Amino acid sequence: MAGPTTAQRGAAKRADAPARPPHPGPEGRRIGRRTLAVLIGVAAALLTGFAVWALYGSSWLRVESVSTSGLRVLTREEVEAVAAVPVGAPLISVDTGAMEARLSQKLPRIDRVDVVRSWPHGIRLKVTERKPVLLLEKGAKFVEVDATGARFATVDRAPKGVPVLELAPAKSASLRRFGSDRLLAEAVQVVGELPKGVAKDTEAVRVTSYDAISLRLTRDRVVTWGSSEDGPVKARVLTALMKAAPKAGHFDVSAPTAPAVSAS
Repeated sequence: MAGPTTAQRGAAKRADAPARPPHPGPEGRRIGRRTLAVLIGVAAALLTGFAVWALYGSSWLRVESVSTSGLRVLTREEVEAVAAVPVGAPLISVDTGAMEARLSQKLPRIDRVDVVRSWPHGIRLKVTERKPVLLLEKGAKFVEVDATGARFATVDRAPKGVPVLELAPAKSASLRRFGSDRLLAEAVQVVGELPKGVAKDTEAVRVTSYDAISLRLTRDRVVTWGSSEDGPVKARVLTALMKAAPKAGHFDVSAPTAPAVSAS
């Protein structure tokens, strides 16, 4: 008896093979895409809801600690009292800008402050205090003046190493023309341009007019500075004079191209 032919065997294999699923048509593909989009949207909504809950509703990311840095004169207690950090509140809800504005307004000694969230539980207050460059006597107290000419604090005791400003223009034409604030600004500029060694030894800055500024140094030395113009040049000339005549008592750099030195 003859066996099955090759054609018959091929037909039998095709009959035994599993049926291939038909390719989805355009409508099926659209339904699949819509289903995927819905699933992605649901997942995104769930993640967003979880994130909002974690930031605002959970106890995981709430303010538990406050740290303060950069203080020289101010105390941590007074800075943090003004900052009024809402301990226990969600860290994300802390209004850092309002806190910075409040600190700068109520504590004028602060030159700059950055309020920073320190995840997961902290607030950091990074403070930069103003530094006095001159002092104004006010009765038995002293008003501190910074490098911008701003009067920012009144203290009972003069800080060490800060010269006193002797503003004595009387009723001069200079005072009428420039005003005391302008003369103060001139004195601040002069102090900012002094050589480091001279600045350290300066006990007082005397201003009698716009172009008559002088310095009283330790060991009864006096420097006639003149106006605030050509400050860097005057500083270099003064440094050279002091090296050449270390025992002199009077140095005049008001005209830096023709300086003078004398015993007193």
